[in-house]
Amino acid sequence: MKIIVQKFGGTSVATLEARGAVRKKIIKALDEGLQPIVVVSAMGRKGEPYATDTLLNLIRAENPAVAKHEIDFLISCGENISAAIVAANLQAAGIKALALTGGQAGIITDDKSGAARILKVDTTYLRELIDDGIVPVVCGFQGSTENGRSVTTIGRGGSDTTAAAIGAALKAKAVEIYTDVEGIMTADPRMVKQAEIVECISYGEICQLAYQGAKVIHPRAVEIAMQKNIPLIIKSTFSDAPGTLITNDLGEDTKDTPIIDRIASGVTYLPDISQVRIAMNEEQNTAGMEIFDLLADSNINVDCLNVHPGEIIFTVEENDLDKAVNILHSKGFDKMAVEKSCAKVSVVGAGMRGVPGVMATFVRAFVKAGTPILQTVDSNITISAVIAREHLNKTLAQLHEAFGLSKSVQE
Repeated sequence: MKIIVQKFGGTSVATLEARGAVRKKIIKALDEGLQPIVVVSAMGRKGEPYATDTLLNLIRAENPAVAKHEIDFLISCGENISAAIVAANLQAAGIKALALTGGQAGIITDDKSGAARILKVDTTYLRELIDDGIVPVVCGFQGSTENGRSVTTIGRGGSDTTAAAIGAALKAKAVEIYTDVEGIMTADPRMVKQAEIVECISYGEICQLAYQGAKVIHPRAVEIAMQKNIPLIIKSTFSDAPGTLITNDLGEDTKDTPIIDRIASGVTYLPDISQVRIAMNEEQNTAGMEIFDLLADSNINVDCLNVHPGEIIFTVEENDLDKAVNILHSKGFDKMAVEKSCAKVSVVGAGMRGVPGVMATFVRAFVKAGTPILQTVDSNITISAVIAREHLNKTLAQLHEAFGLSKSVQE
């Protein structure tokens, strides 16, 4: 029997009606002769009773300096509740189902609370349940240390990562990621009205979209699936739309779906960044590289790095700006210019690699939008620019149109 992993996000398990839609997806898989393994997130979104942030606020109100062990112990409860409720829902429909913690499902991690890495998946118990015709309902986002003494959490996107790890370990036919949208879109539809669903996209492209700000799927999950070439499918719990297939392997079912024939697959953005320009004398040029060790030691992430003789340019998250500036001043870097309220906009596409004129198309979109470019960075499949945040909406729309992603252009 072919295994399929079905992961359901917080909105998919938040209400009785939503859980009814979840049950229909699981029954459909069973009717197609597949063996589903279900992975669930905590119920609801930010601010709702069982959401992760709600539980974090609860324990930090008790003790702002609470140990990470207790944080993991508490916030893993959100997924425990979801798994038990979903299993109960399936049982009510006559489906044999069993709720499992991440540890019970064989998710073994290191001991880095809050950001644990999966070391291995022991599939022994999952295979026993499958052989007995039982649907495992697994808590996403969590695992257990090798000695079994500590519950760990995997960090942001942890439920996606759990699903991908189980799928890879069991050589699943596919991993389906169910959410409240019908697939990955060419742009954020709140920002670009012409955005549309992408039918098929490569692992590399979706990783870049995620890293550059798209709220689609965590890149760790994509990287795990890519290692074993397990197809990922992003689709809606609440519709029958086919969703978005993430793969590098175009088989018979997808032979007519373009991945690399298009120049770009999507545009995305990071909205809350600041740009730092540091002018350096000859003595500071050598010491300049120490800047990044200093910032890293303070957990400040640096992006959009350009290094020139006598000048270093980079961006930091807006919340980290004051801390970064203070660190730099303390080390004698006083000739500094800061641009606040910036955004990073990116175009991602495997088809851009080696194609003449791509940068010209990119720059023309900014000219048409009337948007000054503060800085550019690029890789094989991504071109990004730093701009003033006030220009974000019109710039995204122009890039979307310039690279042929708008419905009006395609039609």
